[in-house]
Amino acid sequence: MNDGTVVLPWLVIRQDDNGNRYRVGRYATKAEAEKMADSLDEHGNQKLYWVERLIQNGSAH
Repeated sequence: MNDGTVVLPWLVIRQDDNGNRYRVGRYATKAEAEKMADSLDEHGNQKLYWVERLIQNGSAH
């Protein structure tokens, strides 16, 4: 990138038992994000984790 910024377009999202959603982290690649989501899912708690990609305007898709 020319402007010196790092782009982290992949998000790991967590949803708790009450339906509340939280951004857990941002990652450069889908593979990194999926690895983290899988790792968090292995803990066996009642949370749901998934990966989303940010689109250019900053919203998740």
